[in-house]
Amino acid sequence: MKITTIGIDLAKEVFQIHGVDMYGKALLRKQLRRSEMSKFFANLEPCLIGMEACGSSHHWARKLCEFGHTVKLMSPQFVKPYVKTNKHDMADAEAICEAVSRPNMRFVSIKNIEQQAILSVHRARQGFVKARTAQANQIRGLLSEFGIVIPQGIRSIINRVPDILEDAGNDLPGSMRHLLKQLNDHLKQLSRQIEELELQIKLWHKENEASQRLEAIPGIGPITASAIVATVGNATEFKNGKQLSAWFGLVPKQCSSGGKQILLGISKRGDTYLRTLLIHGARAVIRFAENKEEPESWLRKLMARRNKNIAAVALANKNARIIWALLTQGTTFHHNRATTAVAAEHDYGCCIEIY
Repeated sequence: MKITTIGIDLAKEVFQIHGVDMYGKALLRKQLRRSEMSKFFANLEPCLIGMEACGSSHHWARKLCEFGHTVKLMSPQFVKPYVKTNKHDMADAEAICEAVSRPNMRFVSIKNIEQQAILSVHRARQGFVKARTAQANQIRGLLSEFGIVIPQGIRSIINRVPDILEDAGNDLPGSMRHLLKQLNDHLKQLSRQIEELELQIKLWHKENEASQRLEAIPGIGPITASAIVATVGNATEFKNGKQLSAWFGLVPKQCSSGGKQILLGISKRGDTYLRTLLIHGARAVIRFAENKEEPESWLRKLMARRNKNIAAVALANKNARIIWALLTQGTTFHHNRATTAVAAEHDYGCCIEIY
């Protein structure tokens, strides 16, 4: 019989393979070394291959597609229910093989090399930002032990440290001054590295037409737009804007039973990095809208009856649905289009009150 579906349990060196025919009968249970993967699948007739969306999955998906196979990636949380026995490589591969054949399974779009490259820049920048924040907090904490308190903010530390080093009346010992200079230099170096990576992101953004279209949305800049385009792609994996917003974790979590709907706070599922960028961008729009927006606008009415945190999440939710429309339809954003505003108010009116 011909193998029609294969599940692959990915690893660093040893890969577990499970293959079945069109009737679901197991025909293949095999372990392959990394060096054997390409040769094995190059000689195998084209079939459906399922893998969990984890480390190196996008690389192997692109590689196996070159051999004529149809590759689909799935979130590990959707594969877990199909594991029938104790967890081991053979059971995982069998579960993946069964999950990929389910008609209602949700799949992850395969990223190309360019998408993964710019996402790597984003992840590196995110790491440098965390390291800079930790370094700033360490400097502020160490100085507080000597009675020197610096206001919050990276810029405050960079501006105040030179004056602290030159002030002979603060009773800082020589060893502490030397250490403080080293820590401040490290903080400046982290800031320079962040700026260099942001420049790379902006250059990629200028060359990507879809990313530039997203930048027109209030609250979305080059960093947010490039991260969304690189992660989501053309958004055709989502049926509507509500699904994309749910994938971002910007919709209410449900705990409903017996016909009674219970809606909680936002689910916070999906990519934390993208959700953070969207909400921070919404906060920037809210700060501007407090004095600049028309009193009768949707955002000002929302801010009048709910607090700013709720308004920020609601605006991020709205922007997520606009993003889906722009990516799937290839259109441009028009801020004053009446139909867009009416549709947005209709979509979000039922969601705002439950946060």
